[in-house]
Amino acid sequence: MNKINDRAAMIEAAAAKMGKKTFVDDLKKVGTPRLEYQKTCSKVVTLEEAIRQSGLKDGMTISFHHHFRGGDKVVNMVVAKLAEMGFKNLHIAASSLQDVHKPLIEHIRNGVVNRLSTSGLRGELANEISHGLMDEPVVFRSHGDRASAIKRGDLHIDVAFLGASSCDPLGNAAGYSRSENPKSICGSLGYALPDAEYADKVVIITDDLVDYPNTPNSISEHKVDFVVEVESVGDSSKIASGAIRDTKNPRDILLAQQAAKVIINSGYFKDGFSIQTGSGGASLAAVKFIRESMIEKGIKANYALGGITAHMVKMHEEGLIKRLIDVQSFDKVAAESVKNNEFHKEVSASEYAAADEQGSATHYLDIVILSALEVDVDFNVNVLVGSDGIIRGAIGGHPDTAADSALSIIVCPLLRGRIPCVVDKVTTLITPGATVDVVVTEYGIAVNPRRPEVAERLRAAGLKIVDLNDLKERAEKIIGQPAELPFGEKVVGVVMYRDNTVLDVIRNIQG
Repeated sequence: MNKINDRAAMIEAAAAKMGKKTFVDDLKKVGTPRLEYQKTCSKVVTLEEAIRQSGLKDGMTISFHHHFRGGDKVVNMVVAKLAEMGFKNLHIAASSLQDVHKPLIEHIRNGVVNRLSTSGLRGELANEISHGLMDEPVVFRSHGDRASAIKRGDLHIDVAFLGASSCDPLGNAAGYSRSENPKSICGSLGYALPDAEYADKVVIITDDLVDYPNTPNSISEHKVDFVVEVESVGDSSKIASGAIRDTKNPRDILLAQQAAKVIINSGYFKDGFSIQTGSGGASLAAVKFIRESMIEKGIKANYALGGITAHMVKMHEEGLIKRLIDVQSFDKVAAESVKNNEFHKEVSASEYAAADEQGSATHYLDIVILSALEVDVDFNVNVLVGSDGIIRGAIGGHPDTAADSALSIIVCPLLRGRIPCVVDKVTTLITPGATVDVVVTEYGIAVNPRRPEVAERLRAAGLKIVDLNDLKERAEKIIGQPAELPFGEKVVGVVMYRDNTVLDVIRNIQG
């Protein structure tokens, strides 16, 4: 046998041993003209084509993120198209739902949507659900538990529809854009990343289709099946809306000052500390007072975590905070910073706060400042259901950060109008009292009996320490005993804790 035949025989033998075929020099196989091949790689289709090709069927689960918050346009756009195409009994698994998603009410009534999983509900949609709109209860999860549920398969996503500020034809997507005049930016896509990782099919919806490659990116082309270009995915000006607010309210400023004093005298305010602030006015305002003390004492923070704001970006640029860890950009300044600053790190919800993720940033968090709708005498906190029984908020990362931080501080007024905020028992349990260390009110500071060392440090600093029972009684003397709420017997919501256990239920409100 000559050398050529001998080599061919060896190739045949090797292929047979591996159970493979041998290579055949086929022009169709290896010689497709480059430009023709590139066209076949593009994943750009219409929304209807993406839906049809995704294999979506009645009864399946679709997901969305809420990084555009009150300016989101993706949920309503996609669900309207699904309704037009005749889909029924879909499960929407959104990271959160806002006032802008009121059109879902009709889709629920018409049977297009029959289940919801979310971190929060607001506006008219929340009001209708509170009064019993849905047959199935809404499942509420914290941001950390949602990521864990997706990863472990408890929340299986068939098709994820993810809005992106920019994307190329192969699916490399980001929450910012290198275009000269981007239509929309939202910054971090942290809550979309678990969906992109684990959904069966991923559809990126963008209003800025850019040349390949779109780098750096938040979501890689390898995780994306379809790209849909639309006129607009969101209004960036409405990201800082709803719960996110700067405040000029004198009471909020007083609460912020008190919270800052607690932090400064807690024993955790030292060089290299880490911090997260909630989205409430007093929580955000506390950052300004902390900044002043950091400058005065020459203290720098190692990192700031969570929803990042312009205040945090400013402190980073001043050198007061070394790094920003961002799961959600709370305003346009923060969104731009993610794009331009190498020390402003975008993280997924898993990396942010998943209890079962060893590397979650919350595990290394020193201080968190959080707001509350209600606090009870056992330090339990409610941030989801109003004292009128109507769903009007979101769990967010509240129980995640409270559980993992070294010091959790709740900032809460004694009263909101004629409504007590310190009560005997919270309307709905969201964050267990065992994970809450300090409650700051305008009438004094309550410290969990589990943390006597913190109480001792605060007393030594001259801060007024009070008992939550005394605060509750003070509220009742001012406004009287609150009337019992007219709850019905229908369960409209189930609250999950971050360890995958059922924490509480929400009943329908009558009238």
